[in-house]
Amino acid sequence: GKLFGEAVGRGDFEAYTIPLGVYGHLLRAIAGHKLGILTHVGLHTFCDPRLDGCKANKITKEDIVKLVTVDGEEQLFYKTYPIQVALIKATYADEDGNVTLIHEPIIGEQVELASAVHACGGIVICEVEKIVPKESIKPKEVDIFKKMVDYVVVTKQDESLGDYNFPIYRPELIGEKKVEPQELQIMPLSNRKICGRRACLELKKDDIVNLGIGMPDSVGLIAAEEGGSKDIIISIETGVFGGVPVYGQAFGAAINPISLYSTTNMFDLYDGGILDVAVLGLAEVDRTGNVNVSKLGGRMAGPGGFINITQNTKKVIFIGTFTGGGLKETIKDGKLIIDQEGSYIKFKKEVAQVTFSSRYATEKEQDVFYITERAVFKLTKDGLKLTEIAPGISIEKDILPYMEFKPIIADDIKYMDERIFKDEKMNLKF
Repeated sequence: GKLFGEAVGRGDFEAYTIPLGVYGHLLRAIAGHKLGILTHVGLHTFCDPRLDGCKANKITKEDIVKLVTVDGEEQLFYKTYPIQVALIKATYADEDGNVTLIHEPIIGEQVELASAVHACGGIVICEVEKIVPKESIKPKEVDIFKKMVDYVVVTKQDESLGDYNFPIYRPELIGEKKVEPQELQIMPLSNRKICGRRACLELKKDDIVNLGIGMPDSVGLIAAEEGGSKDIIISIETGVFGGVPVYGQAFGAAINPISLYSTTNMFDLYDGGILDVAVLGLAEVDRTGNVNVSKLGGRMAGPGGFINITQNTKKVIFIGTFTGGGLKETIKDGKLIIDQEGSYIKFKKEVAQVTFSSRYATEKEQDVFYITERAVFKLTKDGLKLTEIAPGISIEKDILPYMEFKPIIADDIKYMDERIFKDEKMNLKF
């Protein structure tokens, strides 16, 4: 992924990057021979033709997104495109070619992709663990009908591909086995845990909370540690409701899930506003509150579901360390100590790419927070406002010198909750 992103960034070939939810809905449109989809998702971000129009580099010229007005409302029209080949991972295929995803902890876009490629007259290749006898897969468990499958490839388990490949069946990830909360790993006290704990203070009982990849997955572990896993409902864009996210490279699955949707079906719900809170990462933030997570240095990382999620959730929380690149910190006696400052400034005059639009958020009256281990900011119509600092941190010494702009500083600036910086449980009540 990194090498591919770097090649795109260099302009080795033409490329586009689109929101993950838009991608899934485009697959449905392709399957139905439609011209495209109309949506608000992407307005005022790099997807908007007034900015990059989803073009991932300078050599990419063809427009695939149009700005249109429907009944007085601005919308983006994403054009469909032909797809010649699909490579899909599943669990089993029967001797007729019917395919099931029964043991997959992530039900991605396999069904939508197979349907789209089949409609284009292309080739669908499905990787499975084994071939099972005819009619041995129950009808309700057949996810891809045999007429949409051209080739089935049986492969051996290969853990070298990384955890995200999920080469080994884990029953606790699909609800066929329960893992007790006390068996889950407890996070050590660190800047990662500080950010996750502060984010948890913004959650309330029965909230449906989306977690992004990286530091946001700490929220699920902290909720479990505090005994609140059943008080809030964790959701992941891959299709998971409930449970505790598997963090790290395997992120996307969850232990003890309540339900497993397909990714595309999940974005129907996200676009419809089912989320109460979203906790996502940050790579760069500018003075107006725009966030970049999709273009990192010269590498195109892409937005994933970030744009769908942030534009359709009332409360959005971005978390990450204040600086990057070699940052070393310790927590002692309830105070944060910076041992070595990061070499990379994240709070910039201008972000490399707009993945989150502060203008859109302000127009929609969203509640937006930017949580770091040493400072908390809130989005206002006038830009970023510093509202809290960590115990032991100086605004003049530890914050302002490491920002390319001066934020608005609240008159009633507070210290972050002291419980965040202690090794014992916070005794959170959602």
